[in-house]
Amino acid sequence: MFKKEGRSESGTTLVATNCELVGDVHFSDELLVNGIVKGNIYAQSGSKAVVRISEKGRVRGEIRVPRVIVNGKVFGDIRSDKHVELAAKAEVKGNVYYHLIEMVQGSRVDGHLVHLQDGKQEAADPKPSKPAQKLDEEKPDEQVVAPVTAVKKQTA
Repeated sequence: MFKKEGRSESGTTLVATNCELVGDVHFSDELLVNGIVKGNIYAQSGSKAVVRISEKGRVRGEIRVPRVIVNGKVFGDIRSDKHVELAAKAEVKGNVYYHLIEMVQGSRVDGHLVHLQDGKQEAADPKPSKPAQKLDEEKPDEQVVAPVTAVKKQTA
């Protein structure tokens, strides 16, 4: 009756407006959030999975899905190895890790936007810079290390 093996049809999972789902969600095709999800949302990296959070949709947790479309509110990080779309009413309170991002006027992100190159983070998370270490007179082999904060173009 409920056959899992060999399933090839695709489908849309709906979290309706009058629904609150508590716990992690794992899906493979399309997830439409019109209600509230209190938990993380996961889909297989590199798949064709897409999560759509409507204007009335709310997510409290991390989203790790290849394609993410937000027009509601997300309280947590978004990680997408393909495409993130933030529509006009989108509000994200967390970091957005993306390969390709589309932001419409009116969308808001309270966090960092971090570009991913081939699924890997391009730049390390921002950390406070440390002062340069002094070269110890007894250890001449060691080098002075200072963080680079700005680079100016110079011509020879």
